[in-house]
Amino acid sequence: MLRIVVCVSGGGTNLQAILDGIDCGRITNTQIIAVISNNAGAKALSRAEGHGIPGILMSPKEYEDREAFNRAFTGKMCELDPDLIVLAGFLVKIPRQMVERFANRIINIHPALIPSFCGVGYYGLKVHEKALERGVKLTGATVHFVNEGMDEGPIIAQKAVAVEEDDTPQQLQRRVMEQAEWILLPQAIDDIANGRIRVVDGKVKKSI
Repeated sequence: MLRIVVCVSGGGTNLQAILDGIDCGRITNTQIIAVISNNAGAKALSRAEGHGIPGILMSPKEYEDREAFNRAFTGKMCELDPDLIVLAGFLVKIPRQMVERFANRIINIHPALIPSFCGVGYYGLKVHEKALERGVKLTGATVHFVNEGMDEGPIIAQKAVAVEEDDTPQQLQRRVMEQAEWILLPQAIDDIANGRIRVVDGKVKKSI
């Protein structure tokens, strides 16, 4: 059984996709042991509560400095000791010590086709605003392992989504979630839970 911790900052729509995936059997051999949020008002925490999953609030604002938060955050994750950490719209940089402690055991969903529209400053609606400003015809989502860089870890899966001529950032965001994020993230978790994913020479290899 793959024991996962899901980290979320906002509404938790990707968390809901994971919960639904487990409930309907799209994600097998997997248990969510905790949901962590840096935002006390995050709907993700109520989603977790509704499923009987412990919700944990950990905000950098509650600590004297970022280093103190990083120590506490890493300590809490070591205490939980999950098999996999899932960043599902988590707007907090993962501490280096946590990345090292959980190497190839942290995954993230990014709302663009990496390496496009990623890195520092590219998160949430800003990603879709930049995609529309650039005039791309295709965007999408990427699931990748987390390393010390920003959106630089080995890519697990990607899915393209068409950009429509009159899209607003909000409309594009919704389509990317529905057509890519909510499909890719549950599938990646199921693949990892069932031993179909491995990292070789910095690249992801998937077996059937």
